[in-house]
Amino acid sequence: MCIRDRLIEGHYSKGVVWSEGHSVTGKVTVQTLVNPMDDTMKSVYEDVMTRDPNQPEFHQAVEEVLDSLSPVIKQHPEYLPVVKAMVEAERIIQFRVPWYDDAGNLHVNRGFRVQMNSAIGPYKGGLRFHPSVNQSILKFLAFEQVFKNSLTGLPMGGGKGGSDFNPKGKTDSEVMRFCQSFMMELWRHIGHNLDVPAGDIGVGGREIGYLFGMYKKLANEFTGILTGKGPSYGGSLIRPEATGYGLVYFAKEMLATQDKSFEGASCSISGSGNVAQFAAEKVLDLGGKVVTMSDSSGWIHDPSGIDREKLKWIMDLKNNRRGRISEYAENFDGVVFTKSEPEPASNGIWGVKVDVALPCATQNEINAKEAEMLVSNSVIAVAEGANMPCTPEAVEVFHKNGILFAPGKASNAGGVATSGLEMSQNSLRLSWTREEVDERLHSIMVNIHQNAFETAAKYGMPGNYVAGANIAGFLKVAEAMTAQGLI
Repeated sequence: MCIRDRLIEGHYSKGVVWSEGHSVTGKVTVQTLVNPMDDTMKSVYEDVMTRDPNQPEFHQAVEEVLDSLSPVIKQHPEYLPVVKAMVEAERIIQFRVPWYDDAGNLHVNRGFRVQMNSAIGPYKGGLRFHPSVNQSILKFLAFEQVFKNSLTGLPMGGGKGGSDFNPKGKTDSEVMRFCQSFMMELWRHIGHNLDVPAGDIGVGGREIGYLFGMYKKLANEFTGILTGKGPSYGGSLIRPEATGYGLVYFAKEMLATQDKSFEGASCSISGSGNVAQFAAEKVLDLGGKVVTMSDSSGWIHDPSGIDREKLKWIMDLKNNRRGRISEYAENFDGVVFTKSEPEPASNGIWGVKVDVALPCATQNEINAKEAEMLVSNSVIAVAEGANMPCTPEAVEVFHKNGILFAPGKASNAGGVATSGLEMSQNSLRLSWTREEVDERLHSIMVNIHQNAFETAAKYGMPGNYVAGANIAGFLKVAEAMTAQGLI
């Protein structure tokens, strides 16, 4: 049953059910709680649904966190008010973004900034330009960002923003005019000690440059107000690679708990954007073989593996020529391209036999049926490169079958971690070398894994990275909010 059906039918919890999954090596038993939401947490969840109707993405994010927090609240009942406060954004800004296309026609889009939580530092989170953008999706992303940023150990709160503007098919001048109009409103709500946005879907180096230039002109100052900047004007090395690299660093630590590694492992990666590209690169660095990638048109299966030359070709296809992944199958022998089909059809990419799956495309791209496909093909580990690409039902399938599963708030935190490192470099007026940044990123991801792994064990759910990440991220924020008087 999908999340929307559960919301409609009011199935908040099935009660406490213990499930034991056994790893393929037999060395680790993953013990997880399935739907452990007690009456206290259910009451918070029901209140969210009442106050924020018609926001299924946000409901899903809240449900997943509340499922994990029951044992924490039992030990620390004083933190219940914190939970009630955390599900409410500190501030939500919505504004009009008018802009003219090259033909002189006026278009009007909506702009948003969700400033979710600032207990441990300035709001930090990306800007997304995509037609699907609405308040529910941005609240879901901002809520996740709070925990993700907390896990990094860096002083960053959580936020998210963007617009329903679609940069695809637009000229550089049209994108520039839109970005300038967008920043003409956003600039009054952000600041290097208040809110530091970054890029996300639809917002890359080009967009960040236009946004930064407009902010600098309006504010009359040069400051690290955005991350993801170009190296020539304050950006950090490794930033484009960070999310993909960090994902693989986390998965590497996770595999090591079962005496496994990427050496000789086959990997399925969805997406072909920034995260997918650099995840593939790092998998190759560690001796693994990537056999799939995808985009919205469909997916490719290359049984011989996407080697460095092929990956370079994909990077040029996506970053420069803006082409479709189907062209890969036309240029390399032995490759099968499968066209995407609308739901409820299953995505066949998850039916390929692999050791490790790295979903790097978008939210809710793996449902329970697709999770079963991965399990039936003896997958060892699944680590989220995108934001919540696995539905709660899919996660439940992984846990029941003892599959190592890393939630995005932990495994894809490398991007925001390096954004935090960019903020540090801007404040210091220094630029670290590629090696220095990569070393710091690797250390942060190792620490995130250790924190999530140990916290899960401490609260009686060994091997459950979802619970471990949620609880570890929550505790730091809860302590700060309590100390500050829950204002």
